[in-house]
Amino acid sequence: MTSRLFALLLAVTPAFAADSKPTLAANLAYGTAHERQVLDVHAPAGAKNLPVVFWIHGGGWQTGDKTSVQLKPAAFTARGFVFVSTNYRLLPAFDMGTINRDLAKSLRWVHENIARHGGDPTRVLVMGHSAGAQLAALLCTDDRYLKAEGVPFSILKGCVPVDGDTFDVPAIVATGETRRRLHGQPEPKFGHRAKFGTDDQHRDYSAVTHVAPNKGIPPFLVLYVADNPDTTAQAQRLTAVLKAAGISAKAFGARETHHTAINANLGADGDPSTKELFAFVTAALKP
Repeated sequence: MTSRLFALLLAVTPAFAADSKPTLAANLAYGTAHERQVLDVHAPAGAKNLPVVFWIHGGGWQTGDKTSVQLKPAAFTARGFVFVSTNYRLLPAFDMGTINRDLAKSLRWVHENIARHGGDPTRVLVMGHSAGAQLAALLCTDDRYLKAEGVPFSILKGCVPVDGDTFDVPAIVATGETRRRLHGQPEPKFGHRAKFGTDDQHRDYSAVTHVAPNKGIPPFLVLYVADNPDTTAQAQRLTAVLKAAGISAKAFGARETHHTAINANLGADGDPSTKELFAFVTAALKP
C-alpha cells in the first residue's frame, strides 16, 4: 500500500491504537440451533466505531472453518477495521438455504452487537473465498435474507468475492457438464448440480439473478485467478451484470497465482490483489 493510499484510508476511519495487539473474541454464538452457529471478532485495541469486515470461509459448502483466515485479521485490524469471521452449517447435512439463512443470522448478530467490540454496525464490507465468494455475492444481491432477519440492506458498503465460480450457477453447471461429456469424464457424485438442488434453485442461488437497479446493492470488487477460465468467466459475468444495473463493479484478475494462494496472500505487502482490495475499501468508505 502506498503512503498516499494509507493516508486516505485513515481519513475515512477513526483513530485507534495501531501499535497495540488486537483482541480476539472467539466462538461467540449467533444462534442456538447448532454448534457451528458461532463467529470470531478480531478488533484493534481501543477500537471504537470502526468499519467491519464480515468474512465467509470457503470449502465447497461442505468443509472449512472461521479460523482459516491467514493474514486477513492482522491486515485489516492494522488498518482500522474490526474483522469478523463466521461459521455456518454445511452440506450435505443441511441445504443451501440453511447456509444462507445462517449467514444472514450471523450478520444480524454483527449489526446488533458489533458496537460492543468497537465496530460500526452501519458500515459492513462482506467478503468470502471460493464457496464463500458465492455466499457473499448472494448475501449482497438477494436482499430477502437480511430482510427476514430485520437487518437493513443499507449497512452493506461493499462486497469482495474472491475467486468464486458460482455467481451464475446454471452457467457453471452447463460448462462443467459439457466439458466432461466432450472428454468422456464421469460426473461427480456430489457436484454443483446436486449441491444447489433443482433448476429453479440454481437460478435462485445465483447472484446474477438478483441484481437490479435501485435495490441498494453495494459496490463490488470481484477478485479472481486470471489463469482459471471458470472463475474468470464467472467474475466477468457478475461484473457485467452489476454494471448493466448501474452498480459500481470491478473485476481484477490476479496473475501467477492459484485458487488457494490468492486467498492466503490477501494482506501481504506487495500482493496485487491486496493493493486492489484496499484501494476499493478506501473508495467504498468515503463519506
